[in-house]
Amino acid sequence: MTKLVLRSALLACFVQAGSVFFASSVSAQNTSELGVGFGGLTYKGELSPNYQFKNNRPAFTIFYRRDVSAPVTLRGALLGGLLRADDGNVKGEGGTVLPLPAYRQANMKGSLLELSGALEYNFYDYHNRRDKVHFTPYVFIGIAGFYANTETKTNNAALAGELNKSGSMLGISVPAGIGFKYAMSRRWNLGLEVGARKAFTDNLDHISKQSPLIANSHDKDWYFYNGLSVSYTFYKIRCPEDSPIVKK
Repeated sequence: MTKLVLRSALLACFVQAGSVFFASSVSAQNTSELGVGFGGLTYKGELSPNYQFKNNRPAFTIFYRRDVSAPVTLRGALLGGLLRADDGNVKGEGGTVLPLPAYRQANMKGSLLELSGALEYNFYDYHNRRDKVHFTPYVFIGIAGFYANTETKTNNAALAGELNKSGSMLGISVPAGIGFKYAMSRRWNLGLEVGARKAFTDNLDHISKQSPLIANSHDKDWYFYNGLSVSYTFYKIRCPEDSPIVKK
C-alpha cells in the first residue's frame, strides 16, 4: 500500500509537474500560505510490520506553501511527534500475538523531528475565484532530513542484552502522499493529509543487526504522518507592466 502511494505520487508529480514547469503559457501565481497542523505519527518496521492506527502518537507540523503555478505548489515544513510500537500489538488471525513478536516481547518509544521540502500537484485550480466552492485534492512528494531519538526494551530476559538499546540518529527520508484542501474563506484554508515516509535506515527501532531469528535486516523502516491543518493565504498584488508606477 505504501509503495503504491509512493509510486503514484512520483508518477503524477514528475509527469504533470514537469509539463507545467516547462510550459511557456503558464504564469506564476501570487499566493502563498502559512499554516499549522496536528495529527498522528506512527512507524512501520520490525515491531510493527504493517501500518497500525493504534500506534499513532501526537504530532504537529508548521509549513509554508508557495504557489508557483495553478497546479504546482512548493512546500517547506517542520514536523515533530512521538513514536511508539509494541510486539504485543502484532496479532494474527484470531487476535493472538504472532510467534516471533510473542517471543521477542519488545517495545519501542521515542520522538522524531523532520525538516522537509516537497512539491504538491493540485488537481484543480484552487485559487480560481470564479468557482463558488474552492477545494482540491493533491498529491505530494519531497525530500526530508530527520532526527530520531528512540529506546527499545524487551520483557524477555534472555534477549535483553541484544534488544535493550537506546540512542539518536540522523537520516534522510522521502515523504509522499495525498491531501485535500478546502477554502473556508478567501484567506483561511482547512486541510487533510496522509503521508508515508520511506526512511533509508533499519535502525529507528535499534533492531537491525541482531540475530536473523529476531530481526529482518532487509526490511527498511517507514514512518507516517496523518493530520488536519489550518493555513492562512497571503496574496501578492502585482502592478501591470504598463502601469505608470512601473514605468517610473
